Amino acid sequence: MKKNVLIFGAGGVAHVAAHKCAQNNDILGDICIASRTQAKCDAIIESVKRKNHLKDKTKKLYSRQINALDIPATVKLIKETNSQIIINLAQSYVNMSLLEACVQTGTAYIDTAIHEEPDKVCEDPPWYANYEWKRKDKCKEKGITAILGAGFDPGVVNAYCALAVKHHFDKIDTIDIMDVNAGNHGKYFSTNFDPEINFREFKKVWTWIDRKWVTEKVHSIKMEYDFPVVGRQPVYLNGHDELHSLSKNIDANSIRFWMGFSEHYINVFSVLTNLGLTSEKPIKTAEGVEVVPLKVIKAILPDPLSLAPNYTGKTCIGNYVKGEKNGKKKEIFIYNTCDHAACYREVESQAICFTAGVPPVAAAMLIAGGDWDVKIMANVEELNPDPFIALLDKIGLPTEIQEKPVPLPESKRVR
Repeated sequence: MKKNVLIFGAGGVAHVAAHKCAQNNDILGDICIASRTQAKCDAIIESVKRKNHLKDKTKKLYSRQINALDIPATVKLIKETNSQIIINLAQSYVNMSLLEACVQTGTAYIDTAIHEEPDKVCEDPPWYANYEWKRKDKCKEKGITAILGAGFDPGVVNAYCALAVKHHFDKIDTIDIMDVNAGNHGKYFSTNFDPEINFREFKKVWTWIDRKWVTEKVHSIKMEYDFPVVGRQPVYLNGHDELHSLSKNIDANSIRFWMGFSEHYINVFSVLTNLGLTSEKPIKTAEGVEVVPLKVIKAILPDPLSLAPNYTGKTCIGNYVKGEKNGKKKEIFIYNTCDHAACYREVESQAICFTAGVPPVAAAMLIAGGDWDVKIMANVEELNPDPFIALLDKIGLPTEIQEKPVPLPESKRVR
């Protein structure tokens, strides 16, 4: 049985994960939070203690300062903390460094997003093949459990696909993953998680249609769907991490990802983009100072966790799946709804960070207990979805299934 968790990162998602690890430290053991800025780690620890979430008071909750790109230093930290499970919630630039450290130390690895290089965005698909999947053989050879993309999307939505295959369909035609935030944070403009990573997603839409990769212009295809609980919401066709593994691992004709944006969000994003402020390419000011516009925007926008105290409304994320069962056509919507205010009351967070931060802790618990300690590299849809979804039900993210959902409308081009 593996124990002792080392969380890398100290943002909003790591904040939630630390709370959930603490609530389940009878299973997970000691918890160390590591980041470039140790003060951020300590602020998370203060929040955990304020909410009295340390279930087993004999287990440690502490912090360390680390540059996760420094592989030898990371190897040393893993050994010093006696950590057997790594939860990578840092920026995705460090994925390959942390994965290598886990391979060298025999440590289980969990992340929530695909690796990225700072100077490359929206590379040719499938993105996992460019980085993580190149380490598959090494993980298998050394018996390393590495679970990729174990947030909500990617993560839980991948498990929903596996659930559909295992229990609900003999043949799948289409899967439409839809993520909408029907909430209000009271700010003029903000992203719900790291603005730098958020905006890097919106350079090009790679989507999987008729068993091939198709490109579309960002925010150019829209539909409105009547979601459970949150009602009718606009969603736009987007590229996203999970499509890059699902296209390989799930036998479906088309798999698409849709994200909800308000008209105000689209307008502000369009202005920022047209001015060049979402660019990841360095520029020089008149004074000769080199800056990256996207990093400047990140510094200006609110910290996503700071939105939590005043956030109202709910999120809804789910998979609309069409196919056949026993020779008959079938459609279902598998989904979760999450309340911003309830998340703040429980863990001093908002629902977007909550939905992303709870699943990797569930994955860590399943590794600790053996169910998901598979000793190979795997994306979430390659694992048994049943214990994962059952555990999520218990620790804060219950799954619902509509057997006869509101029909999916036709999409339309808007720009």
